[in-house]
Amino acid sequence: MRVLLTGGSGFIGSHIALLLLERGFEVLIFDSFVNSSPNVIERIKSYLNTKNLKYKLETINGDIRNLEHLDNIFFDSIKQNKDIDAVIHLAGLKSVSDSLTNPLQYWDVNVLGTLNLLVTMKKYKCHSLVFSSSATIYGLSDSFPMTENHTISPINPYGKTKVAIENMLSDLYKSNQNVWKICSLRYFNPVGAHPSGIIGEDPIGIPNNLFPFLTQVAVGRQKLLKIFGDDWGTKDGSGIRDYIHIIDLAQGHLASIDYLNSNDSCLEFINLGSGNGYSVFQIIRQFELSTGCQIPFSIEKRRDGDVAACYADISKARQLLDWTPKRTLEQICLDGWNWQVKNPNGYD
Repeated sequence: MRVLLTGGSGFIGSHIALLLLERGFEVLIFDSFVNSSPNVIERIKSYLNTKNLKYKLETINGDIRNLEHLDNIFFDSIKQNKDIDAVIHLAGLKSVSDSLTNPLQYWDVNVLGTLNLLVTMKKYKCHSLVFSSSATIYGLSDSFPMTENHTISPINPYGKTKVAIENMLSDLYKSNQNVWKICSLRYFNPVGAHPSGIIGEDPIGIPNNLFPFLTQVAVGRQKLLKIFGDDWGTKDGSGIRDYIHIIDLAQGHLASIDYLNSNDSCLEFINLGSGNGYSVFQIIRQFELSTGCQIPFSIEKRRDGDVAACYADISKARQLLDWTPKRTLEQICLDGWNWQVKNPNGYD
């Protein structure tokens, strides 16, 4: 089975790519490398070679907004008798804070890019899609854990683009329910790294997310961990999130592909998280306990677009995908630290 993986060189995409290749899938990565390093591709190949695994991996540098380029990819695949059987769509911009500053760019890349992809998939009769959605679509809440039926009310442009895309997918499915097979996976907070330390999270510039910021402080790349608010009304005042090991999240995508292959048509919106909520201070304590590192931090004002708490009910994923996260918060900390120690400057 041949899978087109858009955004396949990023943090999430690289881990999905590696697991797909280990399972024997043929993988075609399409990525602009704007927020990722080409070195990740060589890391994946090197790891598979050391395992003496045969694999088929191709990489194309391109922009999801370029409709002609997408069309050429599908056309060339058919011409070479290497049809694309399914798409895992991750390509897009993903920073909540950046989306508040540059909202039009998020609508352009995320929504227009996805529209181009869907137009091309429809033209070439590729009807199987796993989409990278987000828990940011839920917005503010005082009801936890969040099921997929929770009110959709995003409070930032990033989340709004994900809602727009999910609406697009719903409309597309309803237009021809006999052929489309779609899973939209609502991520909570993927963290950690591959246990080998060969790939991991390497954000460009100062990290926007807690975990890579924390590991960079621990390794000396950043001086202080910034905690954005200690007055959130939670038990210890810091924000609560659902942190899921990146390997568990990646395996959720393979389970989704298996689910699509076992159905003639479907449209499902599915939470992928650990099902547990941890505060920022809990994460710091666990990291210090697991690694022996001390993490200096400062308390900053709240960031616009953030919420006090957000964690998932993952009952639907367990039931529908026969998937459940297996890795603990301690394993997240150990694997994330292992990656950072082995790669103090990331992929550079």
